[in-house]
Amino acid sequence: MGDINDYFDNTTPPKKKSNNTAKTIVAPFVSGVLGASLVVGICFGNTSIRTKLIGEPNIQLKETSNIPSSTNTGVVDLLSLSNFSDTAVGVASKVLPSIVGINVTFDVTSTIGYGFQQTGETSASGSGIIISENGYILTNNHIVNSTSNSLFYEVSKAKSVKVYLFNDDTPYDAEIIGTDSQTDLAVIKIDKDNLTAAELGDSSSVKVGEFAMAIGNPLGLKSTVTSGIISAVNREVTTSDGTKYVLIQTDAAINSGNSGGALVNSKGQVIGINTLKIAATGVENMGFAIPINDTTEIYKQLIEFKKVKRPSIGITGLDLTEATAKKNNLPVGIYVKEVNDFSAAEIAGIKSGDVITEADGKKISTMQELIDIKNSKSIGDELEIKLSRNNKEKTVTVILQEE
Repeated sequence: MGDINDYFDNTTPPKKKSNNTAKTIVAPFVSGVLGASLVVGICFGNTSIRTKLIGEPNIQLKETSNIPSSTNTGVVDLLSLSNFSDTAVGVASKVLPSIVGINVTFDVTSTIGYGFQQTGETSASGSGIIISENGYILTNNHIVNSTSNSLFYEVSKAKSVKVYLFNDDTPYDAEIIGTDSQTDLAVIKIDKDNLTAAELGDSSSVKVGEFAMAIGNPLGLKSTVTSGIISAVNREVTTSDGTKYVLIQTDAAINSGNSGGALVNSKGQVIGINTLKIAATGVENMGFAIPINDTTEIYKQLIEFKKVKRPSIGITGLDLTEATAKKNNLPVGIYVKEVNDFSAAEIAGIKSGDVITEADGKKISTMQELIDIKNSKSIGDELEIKLSRNNKEKTVTVILQEE
């Protein structure tokens, strides 16, 4: 299929980034400011059916929903369409009041030639999940925080954020409480009480094959429902900037505008935040969701601190390939391009020009590997780093600061 990054549906212009552990790495998730959807899982977990399918050859398949299974030896009992439909209707009815539509307006400054600039507005839409009765809403960072720059245009931070509730065409002004580009999560809030908060499930218990339903706002069409199954769990996806995410994969249709919505199970519990899809010729229904268990600590910190507190080393680094390292007579590792003033790295004695080769006893060759190790620790923890300076090895201990 080729590199998965070739297929990202990402219509938001990419931002210019540098690898910096003191800053958050941004992943340009699906169609920039597009959406997510809500996937509902219905368990297909009938033990007797599984036993018959595995244990008996030449099995006839027919629907016998009105006949006790004990009287049908050798016949597989199929789930009736009415049961399937009732479950889907029940889940949709439960979850729909907890899903909102989000419309965001941005200022855009365009360069039209000979140094002349033109200013205008652009808008985008997405989805969100109500997580508290008093108006807190969980969504994707890329929906409300899509600043972008290029030689030809500059997109500002969100100028306005409007929220639309289920069965309510009133636009509610939303405040951006906090954003986190590293996890592509954000929290916004509207001034309204007595809302229907979504019930959160346990994403660690999700199983491949569970029926799934997606509810969101594709193309601005509020409260659209799609269905499918859980295609994979713990699916590692690497974005074009090298950031890795471990996600839930589903084949429930996720379209532009669904980002920020919820993936839910057959009980109507949220198990993920739909965030990413693959769009390409020959690719059908490959969508991905952030596991809900991975979001809880993030949104709690966004509400309390307006940001996510992470440990920081305080360097800007470049990955050294074998070819580049050999050409410059350096070891393979991370070339320290810059050390931030008063940072943990400066205090530990790391200098510009050093090459980091190990962290926490593990050989590393990319900034992402260093970031992953750093993020596994807490602020104030020690991180042992081995580096090369003038072709001489040196080990330093970094006491991680708050990012």
